Amino acid sequence: MNRYLSVSKIQIAVLLLACSAWPQSANVSIFATGFNNPRGLKFGPDGNLYVAEGGAGGSLSTVGFCQQAAGPPAGPGPYSGGFTGRISKVDAHGVVTTVADHLPSSQTSPAFGSLVSGVADVAFVDGNLYALIAGAGCSHGLQGTSNGVIRVNSDGSTTQIADLSAFQKNHPTKNPEPDDFEPDGTWYSMVTANGIFYAIEPNHGELDSITTSGRIRRVSDISNIQGHIVPTAIAYDGQNFLVGNLNTFPIRDGSSKIMKITPTGTLTTVNIDFTTVLGLAFDSKGRLYVLENTTGNQFPTPGTGKVLRIEGKHAYSVIATGLSVPTAMTFGPDGNLYVSNVGFGPPPMGLGQVVKITIKH
Repeated sequence: MNRYLSVSKIQIAVLLLACSAWPQSANVSIFATGFNNPRGLKFGPDGNLYVAEGGAGGSLSTVGFCQQAAGPPAGPGPYSGGFTGRISKVDAHGVVTTVADHLPSSQTSPAFGSLVSGVADVAFVDGNLYALIAGAGCSHGLQGTSNGVIRVNSDGSTTQIADLSAFQKNHPTKNPEPDDFEPDGTWYSMVTANGIFYAIEPNHGELDSITTSGRIRRVSDISNIQGHIVPTAIAYDGQNFLVGNLNTFPIRDGSSKIMKITPTGTLTTVNIDFTTVLGLAFDSKGRLYVLENTTGNQFPTPGTGKVLRIEGKHAYSVIATGLSVPTAMTFGPDGNLYVSNVGFGPPPMGLGQVVKITIKH
């Protein structure tokens, strides 16, 4: 998904510092603050909200040691990395504590804004917390690490259960973009279905399943069917997977869509005319909500993010506006939406938020 990052550090820093000037719809309120590049988020069985954080990158380099991500003009390499990623927990009062830290985090080259990836998403199986790692791997500046799924142990330590970097290298997709290629992938979203994880990878263009014992299976090579459309968001309706895509940049309003993928990998397009989709979620009535990162601009722009609800084949309702580079969303036990806001950006860190969107029932 690296073309999402093709905007200068100065541009993004100025925009993010101006976030408070952007008016949000009245149903949006700040729930928690202080995150470093917040991404996927889920409520746990304890009723607390768990937030994946990309982290703050780092200065470690692997140039000369292994294949690097594609560089300018199309690619964001070479990366540098560190161990600044983390997973945070937010209680009902918005108090934030750290669950696991010192996790892989990497940043693009300065020419691409030094933008960060790390922990991409979180999920629960049998009461245990797992996370999807996107900022690891030698191509991300962190020799001896790999992207994958980890289990968070009760003491805050972590155990890798699946090596997704190795899987991608041994099972390449059909149509990756050569001038925008990430050897270790840029994993983005993960859901569970029947005790199995399903993860989306935007750069290679694939949906894979991962068991808790570490078995990985390609469910759909999206690139082979759709080309380089940068699939990012995933939701499960009880039978099939719904997948939304970011698409490449510059942004063209209406260029993103929602696809249905069956457990056997059959893909069909079900909704069109969306823009920069980075999140999908079903409410208790089975209605699908869509998170748009940026609208009305060619590159990521604070204050232009939206949440829409699909009402029919070519109909939707606008649920919330004025979000600033939002990156993921989930429903809470209270029936409201919780969204990672200010989810991309270079230093200064700690600008990330979780906002609550009150839903009328």
